[in-house]
Amino acid sequence: MKPLIAPSLLSADFGHLEKDVQMLNRSQADWIHLDIMDGVFVPNISFGMPVIKAVRQLSEKPLDTHLMIVQPERYIHTFKELGCDLLTVHWEACTHLHRTITQIKEEDMLAGVALNPHTPISGLEDIINEVNLVLIMSVNPGFGGQKFIERSLHRISELREMIERNHSEALIEVDGGVNPDNIAAIVKAGADAVVAGNAVFKSDDPELTIQNLKKLS
Repeated sequence: MKPLIAPSLLSADFGHLEKDVQMLNRSQADWIHLDIMDGVFVPNISFGMPVIKAVRQLSEKPLDTHLMIVQPERYIHTFKELGCDLLTVHWEACTHLHRTITQIKEEDMLAGVALNPHTPISGLEDIINEVNLVLIMSVNPGFGGQKFIERSLHRISELREMIERNHSEALIEVDGGVNPDNIAAIVKAGADAVVAGNAVFKSDDPELTIQNLKKLS
């Protein structure tokens, strides 16, 4: 099965955001990935509620929203009101992860949990049947354009084995350094969805790049 492709708006041209979202509408992209950073959980700040609202009005694709923020539970209802379809929180940012996942699902959004590169996959064992998606960070979160951490392939395979062992229906998404050279290996390891930022938006033909990413996998 071809992976879901979720281009990350973090790499888009914010001076021409409408143009880039319309390009994604025309493309074979499955989701639009939104990286929300607060400058506390990660050393960067991206964009907030007004931009998400504008993207929702323009986008014909589901909004795959990745919260790299502290205390994400404070804003779950807000992200639902803004029109997000998938909401992913970080394992490392949630004191009460099960409660937060339950809150997301109660708002009728798909619930995801993200893991930083150093966080053991085994920590998901008790919640793998509760989440709709697990986001494996294949770079240290906070900035686009980083190099894929090769060890991530082993982590993807380990997670795939856990999902199958527990008869979970969770999807595996991979974010960080995904490009035409490594997407086949990422999908072979067990990924269902990939986030692509610079690989798409810095290419000469982003629409064609998205199409090729599906083919190369």
